Amino acid sequence: MPFFSQSTSFADLWPDIERRVDDIIRRGKYSHGNAVAELESALAAYTGARHVVGVNSGTDALVIALRATGLRPGDEVVVPAFSFIASASSVVLAGGTPVFADVEPDSYGIAPGAVADAVTPATTHVLPVHLFSQLADLSGVLAVAAEHDLTVVEDSAEAIGMRWDGTHAGLLGRAGVLSFFPTKTLGAIGDAGAVLTDDPQVGQTAAALRHHGRFGRTLDNFPGISHATEVAGMNSKMDDIQAAVLLAKLARLDVDIKKRALLAEAYSTRLADIPGVLRLPTVVSRSVPTSDVWYVYVIEVSRRDELARYLAARDIGTETYYPVPLHLQPCFADLGYRPGSCPVAERACGHTLALPLYPDLDLDGVDEVCDAIARFYTGRHA
Repeated sequence: MPFFSQSTSFADLWPDIERRVDDIIRRGKYSHGNAVAELESALAAYTGARHVVGVNSGTDALVIALRATGLRPGDEVVVPAFSFIASASSVVLAGGTPVFADVEPDSYGIAPGAVADAVTPATTHVLPVHLFSQLADLSGVLAVAAEHDLTVVEDSAEAIGMRWDGTHAGLLGRAGVLSFFPTKTLGAIGDAGAVLTDDPQVGQTAAALRHHGRFGRTLDNFPGISHATEVAGMNSKMDDIQAAVLLAKLARLDVDIKKRALLAEAYSTRLADIPGVLRLPTVVSRSVPTSDVWYVYVIEVSRRDELARYLAARDIGTETYYPVPLHLQPCFADLGYRPGSCPVAERACGHTLALPLYPDLDLDGVDEVCDAIARFYTGRHA
């Protein structure tokens, strides 16, 4: 059983994908074309964002969002210590310096109190990350940001479908992002991403940054030249074939989200009484209604690495989210963090393990995984 597969669902969608890809080939526009524009409109309708800018990866979306919201060299960005490396490396790539803060033990989202403690006179941004199944504490983060005049950019790469009091993830701050890496809740067949924002200036700048800085308008001092370059941009255009796949999959996204929730509930029921399973995922109750989406199912266990090897030997795939906290990554060693700086994040890195969770999986598959975990810890079936 692989950690992730979309072979069955992809086969079901193939007629629609084939039709869309044929149209791309006939048009001969393979990047930044009609399919991308159609996807941007469809994502705007789904999320409620006023502006959606398709780019070629979630990481590029973060870099572009940070730059488009005004990050400058030397600016500090408060980042959770427990997240994928791109949450922090994107800050560096955008010219800033990451400052790490600890996370909440249940949601794994950045802790608002830790954000407040991390703020210095050089801090301009805070980057909450919405991990696994739920949003970070946005009420707390936004309150700290308002108090210290910080710009909020949401790393909502995993959070399509998640909402905070009806507002889609990525739209509570000045900008947010989506990743369409193949394993994501809405996944492509390669890399792709998007910037979300309700701010027209951020949207226009993000669109320019993804395409070599071209705003797509003439300048007063160059009246005969269109697409003049006003900002140093990059080549981060989305491929139309990825957009075609995403458009086909977007039509059944809500069905896939419900299937993921069903599988997560089954896992929680089966794993509840197994010794060695230290913590099951908990959706934290917030001050407003929230919508959770099960991107991955992450448990905390004892002897995590031994369990992962045991499952792998039985052809059950898992992933470790995340083996090293960001503040202790070698690439950030010069920032001076030491073990113990972010204890909640450090504990999570030593115990978390993600189990298979995707729409192609069925309840028998969940039973197989849970039986194997029970055998590892107890020597018998759950």
